[in-house]
Amino acid sequence: MDQETTGRLFYLVLLLAAVGGYVIVEFRQRMGQTLRTAAAWGLIFIGVMAGYGLWNDLRTDIAPRQMVAEGGTVEVPRAADGHYYLTLTVNGTPVQFLADTGATSMVLSSADARRLGIDPDGLVYVGRAQTANGTVATARVRLETVELGPYRDDGFDAWVNRGDMDASLLGMEYLSLYSVEITGDRMILRR
Repeated sequence: MDQETTGRLFYLVLLLAAVGGYVIVEFRQRMGQTLRTAAAWGLIFIGVMAGYGLWNDLRTDIAPRQMVAEGGTVEVPRAADGHYYLTLTVNGTPVQFLADTGATSMVLSSADARRLGIDPDGLVYVGRAQTANGTVATARVRLETVELGPYRDDGFDAWVNRGDMDASLLGMEYLSLYSVEITGDRMILRR
């Protein structure tokens, strides 16, 4: 331990001794009640921490997901962040896309490209795209199959983005294959 860590530890021990001494002197006549109250508040604090830690897991388990309605209509609920996320099956692998009406093409993140068996490091990045973060290099790839619900498209072109992306984007080139309607908190796609 260095001197700074030793000094901090000494300070914390002094602080604990001062607070502990005050509690003992102040509540010596009713120590049992004080310990019960402290234990109850400790359990409440642990419960709040556990609830906060599990919130993301619970939210994804109970969050509504896209569904295929009768007649092949695909309904996508709006996510908590205000966006619409669609899960497409690309070459047999489920990939989550952010529906982006401001994007022209289907754009894969490097991570999703790897999941699909595409080596982003082996691609030739000859394309350029203007994004909110500036100009990025892109490489064209051909996807054998792209499926959304009952709909299947063979031989669909997409772009792999060399820049950092949190999610793959589903641009107008794909979305225009559907009649897109946004009603309330749902995006409805029909063919």
